[in-house]
Amino acid sequence: MPRQQKRPLAKPKNTIAALKRIFSYMHGFKLQLVFVVIGVFLSAFAGIAGNYLLKPVIDNIEEALDTGHHDKTEFFTLIVVMGIIYVLGAFSSFFYQRMMLKISTTTLMRIRNDLFDKMEMLPIRYFDKHTHGELMSLYTNDTDAIREMLSNSVAQFISSAITIVGVFAAMLIYSWQLTIIVVAMLLLIVRVIGFIGAHSSKGFIAQQKAIGSVNGYIEEMIDGQKVVKVFCHEDKANEEFNTLNDELCKASTRANTFANILMPIMNNLSYLHYAVTAIIGGIMTVKGVGGMTVGTVVSYLQFTRTFAQPITQVSQQLNSVLTALAGAERIFAVIDEKPEADDGYVTLVNAEIAPDGTITETDKRTERWAWKHPHKADGTITYTEVCGNVELDDVYFGYEPDKTVLNGISLYAKPGQKIAFVGSTGAGKTTITNLINRFYDVPDGKIRYDGININKIKKSDLRRSQSIVLQDTHLFTGTVMENIRYGRLDATDEEVYAAAKLANADNFITHLENGYNTMLTADGGNLSQGQRQLLAIARAAVADPPVLILDEATSSIDTRTESLIEKGMDGLMEGRTVFVIAHRLSTVRNSQAIMVLEHGKIIERGDHRELIAQRGKYYQLYTGMFELS
Repeated sequence: MPRQQKRPLAKPKNTIAALKRIFSYMHGFKLQLVFVVIGVFLSAFAGIAGNYLLKPVIDNIEEALDTGHHDKTEFFTLIVVMGIIYVLGAFSSFFYQRMMLKISTTTLMRIRNDLFDKMEMLPIRYFDKHTHGELMSLYTNDTDAIREMLSNSVAQFISSAITIVGVFAAMLIYSWQLTIIVVAMLLLIVRVIGFIGAHSSKGFIAQQKAIGSVNGYIEEMIDGQKVVKVFCHEDKANEEFNTLNDELCKASTRANTFANILMPIMNNLSYLHYAVTAIIGGIMTVKGVGGMTVGTVVSYLQFTRTFAQPITQVSQQLNSVLTALAGAERIFAVIDEKPEADDGYVTLVNAEIAPDGTITETDKRTERWAWKHPHKADGTITYTEVCGNVELDDVYFGYEPDKTVLNGISLYAKPGQKIAFVGSTGAGKTTITNLINRFYDVPDGKIRYDGININKIKKSDLRRSQSIVLQDTHLFTGTVMENIRYGRLDATDEEVYAAAKLANADNFITHLENGYNTMLTADGGNLSQGQRQLLAIARAAVADPPVLILDEATSSIDTRTESLIEKGMDGLMEGRTVFVIAHRLSTVRNSQAIMVLEHGKIIERGDHRELIAQRGKYYQLYTGMFELS
């Protein structure tokens, strides 16, 4: 299993576009956003106004001490007003944070819905080119980064901007002389933040890469513990893990060294600024410069602390905001992907077929299907019974334009026939079945289904008329009954039981703790591989399709169970077209036609007896003279 590397922190390509796209998901929240801005403004205003009132309160106390006259009414009025302001600020902060939390979670819900909806519409080619880990990170890392930005950073930026502007204005009102010191200190703080931020960003990029390596290695070792123990690889595994862990330790130390020294440096610069302001403000008060009073100095000193705090908070939020916007661009890139194209117009309908062959479309479920073919030229509609006749006519195909996988494949399969594909790995066996169900479209040549070019058939209807059992089975969280019924959601319990018996899965299912109601989790981890494949075959059987594709469907089943399945398959195959891909040649002996593929071409065809008589490639494979790999 390849190690999944975590992507390094990246800056967005277009910050404004990413922000606009995110905010477009906040439709319906305009009024709430107005209230959020008002709440942020009131919260920031409360902090500024509270500090501003320190001056008259302290001046009132100083006057009482100097003159012995104390206006209690004014003093208590100021205290009450300050209390009301701080309570209002606390309530406003609580209010806008709760409202922003609701907005952010709803926004993320909408983004995830769009993302998942688009993934369901993407072609198989897209998933072949992107790893599962990469796609999963969109739902976890990237969406979580957006959540953090919306619930915290956006309001924090607005609050910080209001606070900085308001505090700076108050400082200018109190003393323009002391404000010069603030500006000088601000320039120093910006330089320090820029220097530390640059080094911290590099460190965190290295740390993210190292975390990805460690996590990937741990995942490999957990999945492969049996192999590790069988080959006594424990010591080597420990050695490799220690090497990766040391690299992570070094990267983390470097990253967090710069990150952790930011706040102490900022605090010390704040203390220095506080001390310088206090000294100069005290001198100005003693000298009577600019009408400076003790209340003015105390209030101004409080403003210096308030002024530095939002700058530090913004600097800490900046990296997370950029990461969130970069993640949003990755999410929107998937949402903007072109969905799987489907220009088919021939649809699958339930049909009633009269003895004279007349086909009538019906809404109720019947045992017969028909292709409904509207003809654009004259506006007529014709119906063709779904039988399962499949024809490949001189088909060429390549997953990449310059690399051909199939070269001039031609074959014909009719109901009741079992067509087997054998050949070396990479010969093109699975590719043929991928083309029959239109996971990929044919660029050259034609594939006809009941005489209709499959490019004219709607993909969902084409696939509904087929069932496929893959070598790598996948079971979903749910009961055994639900997993079998996945093949046809409207199947009755009796039809599910019949399909399980047909696949010879009923015997082991009834011996499970809760029978058909046994819960399956972790992709059927509580079942053997053979039992999982039996359920997959039962799932295909309950769909009752005219075309059945078995891609190494019995590769994980012992020969005794395989013989039982083959007996059940005889009933399942009756009247159906069956395509079988197998490396185990014993499973294809009773096929009506065996296609031997090599380098994307059919080099031999015939039944088992005919191919043995030819003493060609199939004969070599069957007798063991040539190893099939």
